[in-house]
Amino acid sequence: MSIKDIRLFGDPVLRTRAIEVVDFDKELRQLVADLGDTMMDAPGAGLAAPQLGVGLRVFTYYVDDVLGHLVNPVLELSDEEQCGPEGCLSIPGIAFDTTRARHVVARGQDMWGEPVVVEGSDLLARCVQHETDHLDGVLFVDRLDSEARRAAMRAIREAEWFGEPPPDVRVSPHTTFGRAM
Repeated sequence: MSIKDIRLFGDPVLRTRAIEVVDFDKELRQLVADLGDTMMDAPGAGLAAPQLGVGLRVFTYYVDDVLGHLVNPVLELSDEEQCGPEGCLSIPGIAFDTTRARHVVARGQDMWGEPVVVEGSDLLARCVQHETDHLDGVLFVDRLDSEARRAAMRAIREAEWFGEPPPDVRVSPHTTFGRAM
């Protein structure tokens, strides 16, 4: 198991659009494993790479006893909407009713670069939209109406974790720190 620190609200990586994955290599497979292990340990319904400080378009999900991942997702959303409680591992202990599309079809790739389609409604649709938002630097509090957003921001400022320094980041997972030997 490889459980990583989850970045919290206020960390700039959560507001930065992630880049598309082009290398489907061992490092990507390790990232997917790290995301899955960390998400299951939290526990959560989904976790996106930026939440671990990695600016790549990949996320994992665990909904209805199905563990999966999606790389480079592109979403098709239904016109029908749902409104329900939504929280985030990067904003722990805080949840607000959030409006999302009721049904989603997400196309992307798996960690090997093979095409994948994830289709679902209700909780799976909410999860896929939430995690894809993370890849675009959007947090669920951004989707709240102004009154709920003010209440969410007040709750965030009052949270005991708010203002904690972000974890240290290694420049490279390799011992050479990206320099050739």
